[in-house]
Amino acid sequence: MKAYEGTFIKKSGEVRTLKFAKLNDLPQGFLPETKGDKRALKEGMELVWDVENNSYRVFNYSTVVGKLKEFDYKPTM
Repeated sequence: MKAYEGTFIKKSGEVRTLKFAKLNDLPQGFLPETKGDKRALKEGMELVWDVENNSYRVFNYSTVVGKLKEFDYKPTM
């Protein structure tokens, strides 16, 4: 499956590099059910799946450092 590595600047000013998959690219049934908050994200932000920590994260495209790198990720289900 398609995944990405990207670096962005968090609201706190901290730089974060994240390896993630877009939710639409994940196989059906891959994600755990969400019970959490369904708030709309600000423009430039996207809810993604952190492939290293197996959890949801928000990626901020508005503060990207450099370019996203695409790679092939093989999930362990």
